[in-house]
Amino acid sequence: MSGHVNILKLCVGAEAVEDLLDWQKSQHHRWPGGHPRHITRMWPKREAEVLAGGSLYWVFKGLVLARQPIRALESVTGADGIARCALVLDPEVIRTVPAPRRPFQGWRYLSPEEAPADLPKGRAKEEALPPELAQALADIGLR
Repeated sequence: MSGHVNILKLCVGAEAVEDLLDWQKSQHHRWPGGHPRHITRMWPKREAEVLAGGSLYWVFKGLVLARQPIRALESVTGADGIARCALVLDPEVIRTVPAPRRPFQGWRYLSPEEAPADLPKGRAKEEALPPELAQALADIGLR
């Protein structure tokens, strides 16, 4: 057993990793210490495993393309008075090997064994493949 677990989440409203980067940059002033936050309704029951080295893996148009290490979980109360969980993320967005994922609601746990590998540092700046091509390559096992 690896000791940690990741979280998998659709990056709603984003077509590409650059959209996430742009949005987080525009919100930077709102986050204490510059650490992005993603607010979710449910608190992870496997909190200790998430905090033992887990990352939030982002799905864009059916492909996992990036992750951000999870630094902390914080309780936040919305304007509606409902308590929610803020996933406090590392500001660095790490690109991953494209990996297909079917649509789902909310978030899911992702074991380290199922998580896509990080792209080598030099490849993160490469021009991204069109999503359809990346999906086709992933489908035939050439991720």
